[in-house]
Amino acid sequence: MKRRVLKKYVNNLCSELFAECIALNQYEKVDKDAVLNVMENILMMQTDIICRISHVEPGAGKLFFKKLNEDILNSTDAIIDDIRALA
Repeated sequence: MKRRVLKKYVNNLCSELFAECIALNQYEKVDKDAVLNVMENILMMQTDIICRISHVEPGAGKLFFKKLNEDILNSTDAIIDDIRALA
């Protein structure tokens, strides 16, 4: 997969998670500070992943992208769990 496509994927994924938080923030019974904290975590994840995609270590591409994929999945799962806990 090209880096450009991977960056679009990460941006779309983070946009969807962010939209879920915005929708969740509309409910009155939800802790607004906790939702804002999750939104901040989404933005930090997005920034971290995009920076890592932009600066691939030469010679270690296959291992680098395998680790990056695992990190994306783990971060996404953690954020989804945080969103579920807020609901």
